[in-house]
Amino acid sequence: MRILRTLRFAATASALLTSSATAQALDLTIHNYGIAIGDKAQMTGLRINYRDRDLRQINGVNVTFWSPYEPPTGVVNGLALGIPVTGAQTVNGALIGVLGGGTSGSINGLGVGGLGIGTGGDANGVMLGLVGIGVGGHLNGISVGGVGIGSGASIRGIQFGGVGIGSGGDLTGISVGLVGVGAAGKVSGVAIGGIGIGGGSDFEGIGIGGIGIGAGGNMTGLMIGGVGVGSGGRIKGLSVALGGVGAVQLEGVAVGGLGAGAKYAHAIVLTPGYFKIDDNGRFDGGTIATINNVRGAQYGLTIGLFNYARELHGAQIGLINVSENDGNRRVIPFLSIR
Repeated sequence: MRILRTLRFAATASALLTSSATAQALDLTIHNYGIAIGDKAQMTGLRINYRDRDLRQINGVNVTFWSPYEPPTGVVNGLALGIPVTGAQTVNGALIGVLGGGTSGSINGLGVGGLGIGTGGDANGVMLGLVGIGVGGHLNGISVGGVGIGSGASIRGIQFGGVGIGSGGDLTGISVGLVGVGAAGKVSGVAIGGIGIGGGSDFEGIGIGGIGIGAGGNMTGLMIGGVGVGSGGRIKGLSVALGGVGAVQLEGVAVGGLGAGAKYAHAIVLTPGYFKIDDNGRFDGGTIATINNVRGAQYGLTIGLFNYARELHGAQIGLINVSENDGNRRVIPFLSIR
């Protein structure tokens, strides 16, 4: 009987080894449920492989020791664990790599990389990389990159970058970069940059930049810049800078340590320095500055040591007040009303 059992065991082991050699896997599954060691393409359960080549779909846990061959294939629904690196085409669940991990498609759920996490597509969920996070598509959720976070498309959610955050599209949510925060598109929400914040188009929300905040389009909300706040379009709301505030159009309240300027302003402007309206512009509102230089039409009040208006339709209060309505220059002290 012992001899028969030994022969049966040997026959079974031989069949398993032959099967695993053919499939490059030690397949211990039943109807694709169970455990496999090697490059088994599809299963549910625990799969352990050195490096994936022909992955199709794993439901459960996929453990690898190196990144997959190019191009990465297959889907992991569950946990993709890298000791030290792992990857797939798509991971739905959690991707955790001692050094890092990545996908050519998307990551949906949790991504954790000792060095970093990368994906050629979208990343949705919570992404943590001690060095950084790089996404070719959209990044949505909570993201923390020890050095930085970068996305080829939009970023939405809560982001913290040890150095900075950069988006190839819009940036929405709460974004904190110890050096800077920038987007090719619109920045909206709360953005804090140790050095600065930059938006390729508009900015909406609260922005605090150690040196400054700038946008190619309009800026709306509360903007505080250590050196300056500047916009290629309109600044609307409260803007404060130790240096200066400048835009094509100012609306709201602008406070500049050294000065402020615009072509059109419907605002209250406060600066111990210099305020200017560009040629053929217009000022509606009130300003207190050492020098007010309105090289267009003034409707409202300017208060300063020296006030100038090419066309005055309001009041000037200062030591010297100059206005040139219709070529009729008038220079008077203290108060000028026209």
